[in-house]
Amino acid sequence: MTSASGALPEHPAPPPVARVAVAPHSEAARRIDGVWWPHSTELVTELPELLAALPFDWPRMTHATVNGTRWSSLPCHILVAGHVVRLRRTANRPGPDTICLVSTGIGRRDLLILPPDTPEPEAIRIMSEMAGTGHLTTA
Repeated sequence: MTSASGALPEHPAPPPVARVAVAPHSEAARRIDGVWWPHSTELVTELPELLAALPFDWPRMTHATVNGTRWSSLPCHILVAGHVVRLRRTANRPGPDTICLVSTGIGRRDLLILPPDTPEPEAIRIMSEMAGTGHLTTA
């Protein structure tokens, strides 16, 4: 469809797709279950995309705790796909930035968070490593 001037109408850009890689299924317990590379530090914007991109066999998440100070202000909860997800920040834990996703009565999954400004080749390497082996190397 063209406008009166003959130009095609502009369409809004689609929302960004969550960049997440989860470890292959295993019975072995692990400290980190995957890697998430958000587009921004706006958790309220990024979290719905992350939750929608999780594997179908992961349960519905009801709580999210982020470790780190890089996130902008957080409300105490948000509505995601028709259900409430409670949010919490902890800044006093040593170690890398992570997000702990909890499903009440089922369990938790922990994801390493790559900063949004991580160079693309490095982020892709880390995410590929997690998806392939379920482990991360420091090199």
